[in-house]
Amino acid sequence: MGYLLKSLTSAPHAEPASNQQKQQIWTCAMHPQIRQPKPGKCPICFMDLILVSTFEHDEPLGPRQISFSPEAIKLMEIQTTPVERKFVEAEIRMVGIVDYDETCLKDITAWVPGRIDRLFVDFTGTEVIKGDHMVRLYSPDLISAQAEYLQALKAAKNIKDETSELIRHSTEATLKAAREKLALLGLQDQQIEEIEKTGEPTDYIIIYAPLGGIVIHKYATEGMYVQTGTKIYTIADLSQVWVNLDAYESDVDMVAYQQPVRFAVEAYPSETLEGKITFKSPILDPKTRTVKLRVNVPNPDGRLKPGMFVSAVVYSKLSQSGVMTDPALAAKWTCPMHPSILKDAPGACDICGMDLVTVESRGLVNTNQSNQPPLVIPASAPLITGKRAVVYVMIPDPNRPVFEGREVALGPRAGDCYLVKEGLSEGELVVTNGNFKIDSALQIQAKPSMMSPTGGAPPPAHHHGQEHEQMKKQD
Repeated sequence: MGYLLKSLTSAPHAEPASNQQKQQIWTCAMHPQIRQPKPGKCPICFMDLILVSTFEHDEPLGPRQISFSPEAIKLMEIQTTPVERKFVEAEIRMVGIVDYDETCLKDITAWVPGRIDRLFVDFTGTEVIKGDHMVRLYSPDLISAQAEYLQALKAAKNIKDETSELIRHSTEATLKAAREKLALLGLQDQQIEEIEKTGEPTDYIIIYAPLGGIVIHKYATEGMYVQTGTKIYTIADLSQVWVNLDAYESDVDMVAYQQPVRFAVEAYPSETLEGKITFKSPILDPKTRTVKLRVNVPNPDGRLKPGMFVSAVVYSKLSQSGVMTDPALAAKWTCPMHPSILKDAPGACDICGMDLVTVESRGLVNTNQSNQPPLVIPASAPLITGKRAVVYVMIPDPNRPVFEGREVALGPRAGDCYLVKEGLSEGELVVTNGNFKIDSALQIQAKPSMMSPTGGAPPPAHHHGQEHEQMKKQD
């Protein structure tokens, strides 16, 4: 809350003007080159002139200090606010898109060279169920592999009791290897059992859907010859999707693992959806100067479509050491490959089966965070130019109010406040209104200011009418 310095408008027991005043200089806050010996209007912008100096001090002021009369302070409408320690909440707005969950994508490929005789799914967008027929593939290599298996099976059946143990083991090993070869070529158990029953090799193989979902890519056509590994389809399970958000470079340190996110899509503008940040990319996009954040969102009804535009907001509570996270996260367990997995006890990852590790060991939480409230000042207090930030601090004194310019190190902005890293102490009074006028007065006196860090010679006095007289002489 700003405090108008009304008490300074009437200094108690002021000495006679003849003893106190040294010289009166009146100037314009917007045009500091205007310097007049009496009050009035600026001849350029017609603003009221302000009093730069009305009395001399017992002690000289510092290079970054300046003082004004109570009348000038009132005219300049200077207001101050104390520096506080309090927790603040930063509102971080981001945009992004709905995307496929990459862990739920599967490619259907040819396991053997051959010719596609039939594609059971004719177009993309078709929904399939796990185990559905997808492709019928003719393959000569598959026929020869089946023949080898049938021959090994026949040899195993012809083993007699008196056959040596060595031959028996060799025959069984050959049969096992032939059966495994068929499995590696893509034949399922029921297909191999059917070959055993008929005793005849089949000239084609049926490829089945490895999971349920939507066919999002179709790479082949019927009659096409394929090699081992050739892509035929890509299937995406849309029961869970990713929301990829773009966080600006300046906001990256204010978002953390497992922070709640609220977002909405244009298709359902009245609905607010929620999720948590499960991954923060370690790479900055050099073109957009943003970092990708990922939110895993359940999508059982399929309402969220990949490609939908998303607007999101994160509310980060900030402490002196940065964004505050739940300290209980340090005791949780996660998967090194899938940080969306979060459990209370050790075990195996539900996706890849890897052993879980503690969240703390992955560096996903700030274990050294301080719960001390940060120093904050109103956003109107600092004058910022480039990487420099200057704040004017009022040194209280009823007889000689002094304003001191001070360079400070600012943290992130949180709403209507800035966090202060260095340069101020709790309780100091910072100017929140009139700071530009104070800075202009310092420039007039050639003292360090926002635009002139080292100070310099004061601008020459500008006297109106001189140009007119000079022109008359030239004429």
